[in-house]
Amino acid sequence: MKFLSRLLPLFLIAATASAQAPKYSNDFLSIGVGARAMGLGSGTVAGLADATATYWNPAAILQEQHRWQGSLMHAAYFGGIANYDFGAVTHQLDARNAVGISFIRLGIDNIQNTLNLYDANGNINYNNISTFSAADYAFGFSYAHKLENGWQLGANAKVIRRIIGPFADAWGFGFDVGATRNWNRLQFGVMARDVTSTFNAWSFNTAEFADIFSQTGNELPENSLEITLPRIMSGVAYLFDLPYKLQLRPEFSLEILTDGPRNSLANLGRFALDPRLSLEINYARIAYFRTGINNIQRTIDFGGVEKVSVQPNIGLGLQFKRFGIDYAITNVGERSRTFFSNILSVNVNI
Repeated sequence: MKFLSRLLPLFLIAATASAQAPKYSNDFLSIGVGARAMGLGSGTVAGLADATATYWNPAAILQEQHRWQGSLMHAAYFGGIANYDFGAVTHQLDARNAVGISFIRLGIDNIQNTLNLYDANGNINYNNISTFSAADYAFGFSYAHKLENGWQLGANAKVIRRIIGPFADAWGFGFDVGATRNWNRLQFGVMARDVTSTFNAWSFNTAEFADIFSQTGNELPENSLEITLPRIMSGVAYLFDLPYKLQLRPEFSLEILTDGPRNSLANLGRFALDPRLSLEINYARIAYFRTGINNIQRTIDFGGVEKVSVQPNIGLGLQFKRFGIDYAITNVGERSRTFFSNILSVNVNI
């Protein structure tokens, strides 16, 4: 508990000091990774033990029983326009120490650049059309250590690279910290993302678009520093043994965002609360069914009536000794207004 008491003041100080930070900075890192976690509604800060823990809670990479584990995920969003990929490898150094590396990419490729569509004579020249990608990358380096009292502590150091074709790019750096503790079948986890705030240094190549911006009356952007505010997530899970080799694991988690009010279920001044509920059932630890709800929000319809909307998610998993495959569908249900997101991930244990 000393770890948690030291973590909370650091988290609050960073949030207060960065009051002018943009609301959705580095939001690609808030999507989540792994078909298992996504099928659970992104509520896995306590009850997980695979390589995706490098993202959800680095302290949990010590819960994996295999010396090496790898995980890969692919998801397509907005009808395949955007591709989201994740990869991670974890290694158990000994009974008390583990390390991991991870990679995330969210990109939209083959975007047409029509800035030079008209030549110097004012004629359309389709040969002047080029393509570019807008992509966000994150590289993570994780370490976890188990204390004598049973607490597991972990941290991520992450490097962020964001590229918008030839027009702009940014480098960023930040830290995440986490902790887990098991009491027999009860599991507890807490994760503070961007705990000291994450900083992105943006650089704009205005030579690529200065003329167009001048003709259209747009203001040229300037090189700047973007700050990502901290967010903290805690969760508790319990494992029930049922007849016929069945196991049931419910988990409740709560994420606290510090970038100001949102249309979340509850707001406390600068803090928004985002609760999540998940449920996983497995048979003999071979076949898995998962479901969860997240994005519980207050919305107002065209008639001015306030309603509470939720995002249901479902997933399936199969584990064959050292190889596992998971599948999830998010944004399901009549309240969803976007395309379904199909997510596939695989993991290998060595």
